[in-house]
Amino acid sequence: MEDRSVLSREAPEPAIEWEHDVYFNGPVVVLIHGGFWRPSYDRVHLRPMASALPWPAVSIEYRRIPGDPSSAVVDVRTAVERIRGPKVVVGHSAGGHLALWVAATLGLPAVALAPVADLRLGEELDLDGGAVRDFLGGPAADRPDLDPVRMAPAPAAVLIHGERDTIVPIGLSLAYTKAHPAARLVVVPDAGHFELIDPASNAWPVVIGELGRLLA
Repeated sequence: MEDRSVLSREAPEPAIEWEHDVYFNGPVVVLIHGGFWRPSYDRVHLRPMASALPWPAVSIEYRRIPGDPSSAVVDVRTAVERIRGPKVVVGHSAGGHLALWVAATLGLPAVALAPVADLRLGEELDLDGGAVRDFLGGPAADRPDLDPVRMAPAPAAVLIHGERDTIVPIGLSLAYTKAHPAARLVVVPDAGHFELIDPASNAWPVVIGELGRLLA
């Protein structure tokens, strides 16, 4: 069984919740939460991760309306564009899919943690009981424009995947790196799906190390 305790762990409240002028003196980590694009999961479960990062972080929100993927990608792109200066987009699970999408669209570096990087494969595997089709409102084959494997690659992409992830199998990251050989896949031994966003896990130093390389 995957350990989900990080999803409900207590964490500090964010300093600012948007609609303000915010200035950063240095690179910013833009976080995109997962939850299979479903309405029941929001950015709150990323607070343990966001509060543990040694860099300024903005954890963005997006609409999660089944069958209306455009609302999600428009929100993500708009939010990322509003953050000026150097930045790295980081997403987990379905947020990893959105991170790869927006990084390719805007020409940004990305760190994708256990991403749903191949929508067709995710649909074939019936991830989370039909999550891909529910998100898209139809078959993945109809939306290659939203499928990271079938889009142009992000200019610099690092995919980090737990070796024993049973929620988003590592095969989805392998499909991305096969399609885009310039992307790098880092496999974390003995890690599942949620360890990658858990500052208390053995996977955390790997995530911090890869982020540090992109932000250097």
